[in-house]
Amino acid sequence: MTASGEAHGPEDELPLVVLERVNKWYGDLHALKDVDLTVTRGEVVVVIGPSGSGKSTLCRTINRLESIDSGEIRVDGVPLPEDPHALARLRAEVGMVFQSFNLFRHKSVLENVMLGPLRVRGLPPADAERVARDLLGRMGLGDHADKLPTMLSGGQQQRVAIARALAMNPKVMLFDEPTSALDPEMIKEVLDAMVDLARGGMTMMVVTHEMGFARTAADRVVFMDAGRVVEEAGPEEFFTQPSTPRAKEFLATILRH
Repeated sequence: MTASGEAHGPEDELPLVVLERVNKWYGDLHALKDVDLTVTRGEVVVVIGPSGSGKSTLCRTINRLESIDSGEIRVDGVPLPEDPHALARLRAEVGMVFQSFNLFRHKSVLENVMLGPLRVRGLPPADAERVARDLLGRMGLGDHADKLPTMLSGGQQQRVAIARALAMNPKVMLFDEPTSALDPEMIKEVLDAMVDLARGGMTMMVVTHEMGFARTAADRVVFMDAGRVVEEAGPEEFFTQPSTPRAKEFLATILRH
């Protein structure tokens, strides 16, 4: 049974995202080193680690915003395609929220959220608007639908970006440090929206520096360093009894501040 209360059959137990021996180079920099990782349906995986450890690169390879040099990545059993049209279809199944909001400044909040369902999913305008208004309501932004993004706070804009990704009805949501560009008082509202998603059963991979979110919402914490997955465990185990010296060192540093 998932967090959303839906019963799963045997086929649903297959991993939704699989990375096998994934390597990525930027010139002489070996950014990802033989990374193996799986994400199952309904699971929330939080990826943490020091700056430059490969976290964001890992996240961006899953919808081929970054290509890989070797290994394989599969989403719902299908290897990431090379063909641009097939890749566009894949990206419709994989929602992504970035550090920057990437909203169209000249379009209203409602129009930003409707755009994907209209152009990619081919929904009739009335259906796209209904989906968009419902999601904006879930994000606490129902009263802001007709405003331009620049009229909203950073936290509100990031919640619009989350609604926009959800409007595509993705199989998995990727978050690449979604709160790092926000003022401290705005971080909580975005994290609260993400916690609600997690509790609703959304499959999520989250790259973040927010250890409180990792402890609260993660089913599994993945710790990366120097391009490798060094350790992965449930949040309670990871934060109280890390098994590797590097993870112990990292936690001692960040939890001291």
